[in-house]
Amino acid sequence: MTSKETPLTAVTAKASVSGASMDKVVEHQKSHTKRVMIFIGILILLYIGYSVFSTPSGKTLKVDSQRIVISTVSEGIFEDFIPVRGRVIPAKTVFLDAVEGGRVERILVEDGAKLTAGALIVELSNASLQLNVLGNEARVAEQLNNMRSIELSLEQNRLQHKRNLVDINYQIKMLTRQLKREAALVSSGAIMQSKYDDTFDTLQWYKSRLTLTLESQASDTKMQEEQLAFLKDTSQRLESNLAISRQNLDNMNVRAPVNGTLSGFNVEIGQSIGRGERLGQIDTPNDYKVTAFIDEFYLGRVDIGQLAQYENNGDFYPLTIAKIYPQVQNGQFEIDFKFEDQQPPGIRRGQTLQTKLTLGDASSATLIPNGAFYQDTGGKWVFVVAEDGSEAVRRSIRLGRRNNQFIEVLDGLEVGEKIVTSPYTSYQDMQRLAL
Repeated sequence: MTSKETPLTAVTAKASVSGASMDKVVEHQKSHTKRVMIFIGILILLYIGYSVFSTPSGKTLKVDSQRIVISTVSEGIFEDFIPVRGRVIPAKTVFLDAVEGGRVERILVEDGAKLTAGALIVELSNASLQLNVLGNEARVAEQLNNMRSIELSLEQNRLQHKRNLVDINYQIKMLTRQLKREAALVSSGAIMQSKYDDTFDTLQWYKSRLTLTLESQASDTKMQEEQLAFLKDTSQRLESNLAISRQNLDNMNVRAPVNGTLSGFNVEIGQSIGRGERLGQIDTPNDYKVTAFIDEFYLGRVDIGQLAQYENNGDFYPLTIAKIYPQVQNGQFEIDFKFEDQQPPGIRRGQTLQTKLTLGDASSATLIPNGAFYQDTGGKWVFVVAEDGSEAVRRSIRLGRRNNQFIEVLDGLEVGEKIVTSPYTSYQDMQRLAL
């Protein structure tokens, strides 16, 4: 039995050993697979982490480098000027307005004619105004006549006072003489005392009357002087009103107030012109100024008296700022230039001139080209190109003065760096540009 069981046991043991061996192989494969999966997971996590931490922060836009303009920051001399395109207009213009409305009766000149002061341009008629002036003349004449009557009455009153004084003085003189004679006769008994007393009382009455008359004359004289002054002033005002009425009637004949060229004159015979309506204008001959519009960015740097220059066929003509209009419209304000010495020959009204307005002295500075990016960023930031040219990163900067060619860099950029100077319209929200 023992010998028979031994082979079976051996086989069984061998089978057991064989099965145990197979189980160990399976466990080894599972462990290996598990380690591979863990390793792959770690690689994936590392890749994700690398991707997360290596990806640039903010929005990135891929841009074709051929479609943008890249410029280099440089060192140079900054000329503080701006080109200004202006329009030639007359230095002085006098407008022709109808003081009183009326109907056009006669036209004596045409638009564009050269006029001398006082030349008749057009005749108007206004029946209502003519009747009104005639009525004013009649009323003023009546008032003036009343004033003259009052003045005459005052003068007569003054003369009456003088006559009274003459009469009273005469009576006092006669009574004084009579009283002396009666005094001698009373002492001799030739006349009665009562007669002497009557003469004395009469003399005293005339003296008292003289005193009252003098007071009345002084009071009347003062009042007469005041009233005459008032009447004289009133008469002058009435005559002035009458003169204005006559002037309004005379203004129906429109005349040139100054020497110059008539422009904007377009009326026809029979046309009705309203009061205050513009008939045209007269421009001073051969005397021009230049008006121009400048970006509001320069409003604080432009002042009256600053110099500008206009070049024509190699000749330079200096101009100065004569007037600044501070109202800003559509991002621009207006200025007027006047020629300092002589005007360029042959310039005409409406012609455009390219001038160079100097804002300050030339100085050494860090410069970048003046590009379209400035309108999009206001000069507060730019895209700076990396050294390898693979990308452009947004960076805050500080800019100063600018002209039509360059902008002065105050902070944020170094000489030799490259920036994008083309428009940023599509890149406003981007942090990086992949080139």
